[in-house]
Amino acid sequence: MKENKYLAIYHDLLLKIRQGIFKANEKLPSENELVQQYKTSRETIRKALNLLSEHGYIQKIKGKGSIVLDVQKYDFPVSGLVSFKELAQKMKQPSRTIVCELELVKPNDYLKKHLNITNKDEVWKVIRAREIEGEKIILDKDYFNKKYVPSLTKEICEDSIYEYIENELKLKISFAKKEISVDQATDEDYQYLDLEGYNHVVVVKNFVYLDDASLFQYTESRHRLDKFRFVDFARRSHQ
Repeated sequence: MKENKYLAIYHDLLLKIRQGIFKANEKLPSENELVQQYKTSRETIRKALNLLSEHGYIQKIKGKGSIVLDVQKYDFPVSGLVSFKELAQKMKQPSRTIVCELELVKPNDYLKKHLNITNKDEVWKVIRAREIEGEKIILDKDYFNKKYVPSLTKEICEDSIYEYIENELKLKISFAKKEISVDQATDEDYQYLDLEGYNHVVVVKNFVYLDDASLFQYTESRHRLDKFRFVDFARRSHQ
């Protein structure tokens, strides 16, 4: 029962942090105040606070108490190949995809270079705004070599192109090379995103390959600065 109690307190405090009742860089109530509030022991409160600390929601500072960390960002894995649909399901936040453009185009010099194709090839151009909790905070600009993706529909683009490629076309998406930069926001960013006064965006460029090493997709994923943190796991090798 005691374990259930500290987990219940942890989830209640976490909800208040996410709702902004406890704001970033502010202190949580003291342990004594929390003991009184939840009518429980100091040990139970400490276990709940330790769990919040372990998960990156608070920083416990000796002599100052527990400081709330900024959690109004969404983790986007740098090294993984994750579709927005998969990311949204993991975050469990209200989200939707808005298809801004879908057309088959002849490649310009930029796309010929980035997709390693020629004038004879055709490319699917897909521009989608990603909305999370009512704010459009990602602009995905995808370009697919028609040789590998013969057709696309608005319905597929609103759902998951990767799901369609893997389940319907039976292609195996294998790996990607990525570049990350911070760029000046473009007219397109201002048109499709809720930039909220920010004039720069984080840009993640992806060169995505199938398991036979065929380059089939080039993507620019443009993120509002304040909403995304890019996470990865690194292990130092010992030789």
